[in-house]
Amino acid sequence: MAERKCTLSVLVENTPGALARIAGLFSGRGFNIDSLCVAETLDPTLSHLTLVTHGDDFIIEQIIKQLRRLIDVYKVVDVTEEGDFVEREMALIKVRAEKEYRDEIYRICEIFRLKIVDVSPRTYVIEVTGDKNKLNAVIDLLRPIGIKEIVRTGLIAMKREKKTP
Repeated sequence: MAERKCTLSVLVENTPGALARIAGLFSGRGFNIDSLCVAETLDPTLSHLTLVTHGDDFIIEQIIKQLRRLIDVYKVVDVTEEGDFVEREMALIKVRAEKEYRDEIYRICEIFRLKIVDVSPRTYVIEVTGDKNKLNAVIDLLRPIGIKEIVRTGLIAMKREKKTP
């Protein structure tokens, strides 16, 4: 069986230890977490967790079954199997901003609709939001200028609503 990337949308109790139990499930069974992003929902007692992992169909099925058995977990949806979904990632990139590079940085920001969110005499912090390909393209263009630091959020995903009238 071929391996595939799997993006899971997990609704979980917003309680101490819930995330640790989920991470423990993965480490205890030798599964890998490629990306993990979690935040409170509109209901402060619940958190939404977007988890990216990989494996063959059997492993993905086992991960989902094991997650559903955890007491803190309310709902698990494999958005990659459910069909159409939106996924995004955000990164903050600290780049050298010496005078000779500033025009090039501004051009890259304009082309990719990026935001400069912090300025110092020698560096800019640029916010990038988009899919993995966009983030990687921006990183590739900024690398020759001089990237000092990168922080990425990891993937977030949401299932699209059906477009029936």
